[in-house]
Amino acid sequence: MSSALARLWIAAIDATHGWPQAARTRLANALGTLLWLIVFPRRRITEINLRICFPRMPATERARLARSVFRNIARATLDHSVLARAARDEIERYVQVDGEVRLTDPANRPLILIAPHFVGLDAGGLRINTLARGVSVYARQTNAAWDDWLLRIRRRFSDPLLLTRGGRDLRVAIRAIEDGLPLYYLPDMDNGAEQSIFAPFFGVPAATIPMVSRLARIAKAKVMLAVTEMTVDGYRLHLEPPLADFPGGSVEEDTARVNREIERWVLRMNDQYLWTHRRFKTRPPGAAPLY
Repeated sequence: MSSALARLWIAAIDATHGWPQAARTRLANALGTLLWLIVFPRRRITEINLRICFPRMPATERARLARSVFRNIARATLDHSVLARAARDEIERYVQVDGEVRLTDPANRPLILIAPHFVGLDAGGLRINTLARGVSVYARQTNAAWDDWLLRIRRRFSDPLLLTRGGRDLRVAIRAIEDGLPLYYLPDMDNGAEQSIFAPFFGVPAATIPMVSRLARIAKAKVMLAVTEMTVDGYRLHLEPPLADFPGGSVEEDTARVNREIERWVLRMNDQYLWTHRRFKTRPPGAAPLY
């Protein structure tokens, strides 16, 4: 996508800011259905992910779930118009919070927030900005215009410390956590065999970044789930109590536990997880490619 086309898309998204949520959702459902029909590579990845993670689910149910995933992604994209333009008080109403005191309580610092790849990820991250200054690691978008737009959204309200994924900023992140900035961290991604260990995700070996365990050990940080749920009229950020006995016996055990915690939320709202990304791109030695 060219920068000019990206700016056109951004302008179209921004134009929906003043719409009622129901109208934005109707448009998103239509766009999501269209994307399901024409974006074959991502549809194929979604279908493979759902088949290997839910092998006992009837094929018709998996197909319905996959289409719902695309509609929810489309809605979350359009809802960025609210994230980009709404005032603080509007964001506070749009993204409700369960467990706010767990984030603001000084007793829970240093703190790492596990933020899995659900469609409300940016909504939850921005809502945290209204409560505390934090630190996060993000992946640069290949399109510069799109990347700049998302970065402006993620920097709103509290000027969070944003570090690029793949950069040499690990020491900066550790110092920030130790200084009391909560880390909003996305652990459920495949960064290749060199940076990962294999841990089960729905019974399938998944290359998983073990950084939650390592950072918790180095910074002596507490770890809690920060999961953002898409609701009918907005979003709800769930801040759970810190994980008990974490870190545990080993980095491998901790990483497997993080995946189990994410599974628990996926089962609760399986059509809001980003099944479109290649979660099982890296395979164990001798295993056949899945994509």
